[in-house]
Amino acid sequence: MARTVTIRLPDKAYEVVRAAAEADRRSMANLIETATLRHLEEQSFMEPAEAGEILSDRGLLRRLKAGHAQAAARKGRFVRGL
Repeated sequence: MARTVTIRLPDKAYEVVRAAAEADRRSMANLIETATLRHLEEQSFMEPAEAGEILSDRGLLRRLKAGHAQAAARKGRFVRGL
């Protein structure tokens, strides 16, 4: 089921989105939906080379595992305010 979401855009952003939608001959809603989903997909997944680099770094994996264990046990130092 489709849902309606209302957003507020500054005039400049509105004009940029409107012009892009008009150039693609589609609605602003479709442009915003497509651009948002594309952005989220790109940010949610790693490139294979990036994943390979992380998985090959044994020191990093060891520190990540230790940090995960500390977080699960609610121990260790945590950084706030980033």
